[in-house]
Amino acid sequence: MDDASLSTGDLSGSQSVDRALRLLALVGREAERGAQLSDIVEESGLNKPTARRLLLALIRAGLVEQEARTRRYYLGEEAYVLGTLASRRHGLLELSLESLRNLSDITMDTSFLSVRRGNFAVCLHREEGTYPVRTHALQAGNQHPLGIGAGSLAMLASLNDHEVETILAANRKVLESQYAYYPVEQIRDDIAATRRQGYALNPGRIVAGSWGLGLAIRFPDGRIAGALSLAAIDSRMGAGRQTELVRYLRTEVESIESRLRKMFFPAGA
Repeated sequence: MDDASLSTGDLSGSQSVDRALRLLALVGREAERGAQLSDIVEESGLNKPTARRLLLALIRAGLVEQEARTRRYYLGEEAYVLGTLASRRHGLLELSLESLRNLSDITMDTSFLSVRRGNFAVCLHREEGTYPVRTHALQAGNQHPLGIGAGSLAMLASLNDHEVETILAANRKVLESQYAYYPVEQIRDDIAATRRQGYALNPGRIVAGSWGLGLAIRFPDGRIAGALSLAAIDSRMGAGRQTELVRYLRTEVESIESRLRKMFFPAGA
């Protein structure tokens, strides 16, 4: 085989891998309810036979599985195994559980840990507070476009302007179809307010009466690791209490970032 043929073959194989990983991410985005083939085709831009062929390859690898009755696609057992193996290196949830419990204990409100997955934010954990009236706007496993929700907004606002605009453009279709009540112009205004205030505020934009506050968490090299957020009914999020809650959030973010530094740069390493 000559160099030209080898190069073409390598490019074709690499393109297939890229496409398959893109499909894996799309399936992961619908982790709870499963992804339909028609939606995968539309989102990926691939034709149906190609998408189906790549999905079958992912199924053979155990990374994806198809539910027999609904024909929807879900993450497979091997995806869980790989995630478990990666958790020691990227175990943000384990490092954050104490802080989540602290937040919910001291505020009596519900706290959350979210991380970025591409152009989306996914809630990894929800720690219930003890206040009798709670908001149920966000559950573990829920995914929203970056910028939608307090923790998600905190992460988006922490990126540079070029990244922000790239993400908003990539999410344009899903924002227009699923969040038409929350236009891109409003997201940009909320990003500016987040940067000005030093924290993200969601004043009931997703669910009426459900307010949230969020702060980004950073890895030691400055990259976004995730976000901590608190949610409560609007009557518990007055301006005076916001200051108090942000102080608690900031304390726990600093604590998590300290644990991350120790994980990546252990003493004596």
